[in-house]
Amino acid sequence: MAIGEFGGAPVVPGGNGILLSTPLYWFYEMSHAALNPSRAWADATRLMFKNPVNPLSFTTFGKSVAAACELFERSTRRYGRPEWRIASTLVGGERVPIHVSAVWERPFCRLLRFERVFEHRPKRPQPRLLIVAPMSGHFATLLRGTVEAFLPNHDVYVTDWADARMVPTAEGRFDLDDYIDYLISILHALGGETHVVAVCQPAVPVLAAAALMESDNDPYAPLSMTLMGGPIDTRVNPTTVNTLAEQRGTEWFRTHVITKVPFPNPGFMRDVYPGFLQLNGFVSMNLDRHIEAHKQLFLNLVRGDGDSAHKHKEFYDEYLAVMDLAAEYYLQTVDTVFVRHALPKGEMTHRGRPIDPGRIRNTALLTIEGELDDISGVGQTEAAHRLCPNIPADRQAHWLQPGVGHYGVFNGSRFRSEIAPRIADFVLSIGQSRRASRGNGAALRRLETAP
Repeated sequence: MAIGEFGGAPVVPGGNGILLSTPLYWFYEMSHAALNPSRAWADATRLMFKNPVNPLSFTTFGKSVAAACELFERSTRRYGRPEWRIASTLVGGERVPIHVSAVWERPFCRLLRFERVFEHRPKRPQPRLLIVAPMSGHFATLLRGTVEAFLPNHDVYVTDWADARMVPTAEGRFDLDDYIDYLISILHALGGETHVVAVCQPAVPVLAAAALMESDNDPYAPLSMTLMGGPIDTRVNPTTVNTLAEQRGTEWFRTHVITKVPFPNPGFMRDVYPGFLQLNGFVSMNLDRHIEAHKQLFLNLVRGDGDSAHKHKEFYDEYLAVMDLAAEYYLQTVDTVFVRHALPKGEMTHRGRPIDPGRIRNTALLTIEGELDDISGVGQTEAAHRLCPNIPADRQAHWLQPGVGHYGVFNGSRFRSEIAPRIADFVLSIGQSRRASRGNGAALRRLETAP
């Protein structure tokens, strides 16, 4: 199912909206709890009408009742953080087990490593790849397909952002400046020789982090950064969501979509942009398509088409699992990226310090866009090249993928067959040139010190 509604843009329900306040989240929690008995009854009814002991389970009526009950239960449940479900990968024709572990952790993020347990290490270089997942309402598991595509030839790490409603207020606030600090800290923890892939929203903080590290001559600055469908300059070919943010302004979002986490969540009284509002915005953008998809699920359940029903459930188990965003991060991102366009104007700062992408000299840059992207318009990510004039031309590249929307930039068949190989080749070529230059430098030093 191709969709184009993930990313860092401020997606909110349509219309003029109503003034939101703290009770909204409490009402949402109460209504969810109030439906618990109905969900239990629907699930019990579904089991009764699917039981082969029940003669009605073989009739169209019985199958329809079971399907309707299943749709009700799925439509009213809360979807938790999905599992990664990556047990192994194929490396050089050998099936290799995967061990997932957290190697770095802060209150709002864990860094996960997808460690491949080799019996025989491959001879081909295995570059270290840091995939920065979007912090825009969905969990990092949205990038399951992205991770799987890179595992055969890379040592993969992924940022696993926390659900803000699960972070106690005692842990402090989290904003865009903290996000950039986290990225720099992660790159230090990885110890250098790292290539970064920023998927959608993280393109801006990744570019900012690289600029700050290069300004400081930081030896742990990334070897390369790949920016995919990111809102570097939303003035270029603006989409509907870009125009919405600019027209309404930061204060509108502060008064209409920010609320407090209710009891008994661990983040009780933390200001957040709640995931259920973000999901409402996602669904309303393509309401007809979602209604049709659920209609087809009902018909497939009645017909007994288990494969089609399983594909639907697998997709929506991921799609309907949403997380809350810290209000400070959400509002600062809206203001900096979508309202003031601070980065392309040269006005973005990090804790009062100007961010100048022109200071980037050594980190290679690859930008990737989707021809049909309706979240980050064509040209918005490519704008990064204009902001980084001091990166040598042979260390820059851009690719516009035909026939894909926002989601297709980082997942799906065309990503696996056309985009991922380009990223892998770019990463490998940059790594090889780095090793070659290091070898030449070592040889030169030996000549200079020779008697």
